[in-house]
Amino acid sequence: MPQNTRRDFFSTMVDGLHGAALASLLGSDLFQAQALASFNVYDLSPKQPHFKPKAKAVIHLFMNGGPSQVDLFDQKPLLKKLAGTAPSRELSFAISNGKDAGTLMPSPYEFKKHGQSGMEISSALPHLSECVDDIALIRSMYGEHANHEPALFLMHSGRTIASRPSVGAWVSYGLGTENQNLPAYVVLDDPKGLPINGISNWQSAWLPPLYQGTRFRTEGPPVLNLEPRPEIPSPLVEAERTLVRKLDEAHRKQRPYQPELDARISSYELAAKMQMAASDALDLNKESEATREAYGLNDPTTASYGKRCLMARRLIERGVRFVQLYIESQIFDSHGDLQSSLNYACGKTDKPVAALLKDLKQRGLLDSTLVIWGGEFGRLPISQGAGKAAGRDHGPNGFSVWIAGGGAKGGTVYGSTDDIGFKAEENRVSVHDFHATILHMLGLNARDLVLERQGLKERLTDQFPARVVTEVLA
Repeated sequence: MPQNTRRDFFSTMVDGLHGAALASLLGSDLFQAQALASFNVYDLSPKQPHFKPKAKAVIHLFMNGGPSQVDLFDQKPLLKKLAGTAPSRELSFAISNGKDAGTLMPSPYEFKKHGQSGMEISSALPHLSECVDDIALIRSMYGEHANHEPALFLMHSGRTIASRPSVGAWVSYGLGTENQNLPAYVVLDDPKGLPINGISNWQSAWLPPLYQGTRFRTEGPPVLNLEPRPEIPSPLVEAERTLVRKLDEAHRKQRPYQPELDARISSYELAAKMQMAASDALDLNKESEATREAYGLNDPTTASYGKRCLMARRLIERGVRFVQLYIESQIFDSHGDLQSSLNYACGKTDKPVAALLKDLKQRGLLDSTLVIWGGEFGRLPISQGAGKAAGRDHGPNGFSVWIAGGGAKGGTVYGSTDDIGFKAEENRVSVHDFHATILHMLGLNARDLVLERQGLKERLTDQFPARVVTEVLA
């Protein structure tokens, strides 16, 4: 029997390692194929939540620019006593331009208690004051950044960086939609221009593109190129769609286990279905004159935002899962002439927002629709600039947001800022806490709503600790 040499031994061992490596690769490919074969195709069909929710849909009223909490929702009597005095060193450093740091500045608005709950609301929001018993006000929100761009990314996607899915995309991914003829996630932005960060605010990022926000225009055709050319007979249009459908299916069969391809084909199919459904959903001429008046459609000040609020209600009525509204770019960014700036912003939005809440409630939709109001941060309690031209700079350390419907505990005030409204102090609520609460109200556990990507379980709340703020839930 021939004896193996040292060289023979290492040669044989190397062959074995090659074989083991090959087997590992083949096994990995086989495992991946099996996993993909059992993987659900990405689509917008209704999906079961993790548990039975109260909210089935969301209307997100995003107030671009950072509404001032101390002028709208968070009265601070101490500011009147300290008016004109120098701020603390910490507060002085919080302003983005130290040269503009002024003195402590009280609110020019009067606060009164409203409703059975006695919630204090500013005179700048007379219409919302009539709805306080339906809203849960959080006065202790805090963010991570004082600049608009990262703060917007944080509020929409849970991180201060770009290229992460928005909360609307996550909800669409987790729950799908009830109406297969309309998108799951619709964005109604302002005709006067996109918000800061543009369309990145409603992106799906590395979630399949099927879940990104779909922009509907509020002036002219709601979706560009939605209607077929009138000169093409309808039988020919239908024949064309049938042919495209067959070609898509053949293309798909040759390229299995490619969810992005499936999502893109589904998007084209959805576009065809929307031709009638979107036009019907956004046809406000079908609304009564009383409803149009309530939303402010007959007043040039409120008409634009009122139209979007009414569209949001019609979309939710028809099974759309998540509708997001934007207002003029940075309309609440009150760096100067504070009272004039806030009067303009509130004058355009207050009446339509209150009308939306009342309309949803009257139609029996508020119980199942979560309405969210808030911006990317608040404002500082000190003046920026001087005299009547003074405004307030960005204040991410403590600000207010509110929710209504969908299981929110109406008439509730939760948390507080310090005595001058600078930073969240009692029962602080992070953006991740807020996102976890939104998902919870829709029947989704933030830790369980995941997409596996590059070995990570990606979440809206990322790897950050996040608690559900149960105190604002009914």
